[in-house]
Amino acid sequence: MADMRTPLGKVRGLGSAREGTMHFWRQRLTAVANVPLVLFLVGLLISLNGAGYAETRAALANPFVALMLALAIFSMLYHMRLGMQIVIEDYVHGEGAKLALLMLNTFFAFAIGAVAAFALLKLALGN
Repeated sequence: MADMRTPLGKVRGLGSAREGTMHFWRQRLTAVANVPLVLFLVGLLISLNGAGYAETRAALANPFVALMLALAIFSMLYHMRLGMQIVIEDYVHGEGAKLALLMLNTFFAFAIGAVAAFALLKLALGN
């Protein structure tokens, strides 16, 4: 009784991908990391409320602020990608559509991350 797979699963070689636990912990880790990062982001937004371009650029030119914003961007995007991956895997039943959506999910997260990182670098480092 050590093998709980169905006969069809045995033939196809399907079984535990041994990936679920790692995915679970990565999602929890990014959730915990997002708490202080989002609090920092909200505090920064409140402090820059009504500030002009020069003042905002000066704040983003601070290496600590730029680093915290970069960490927030990438942590939130990775967390979003992990969450959407679970939704797609659980609720999309066609294999072709599932594969296409998983690829689009990854590409979307990378594209948004690249654009956000470029914008942050452009503001932090100047024109």
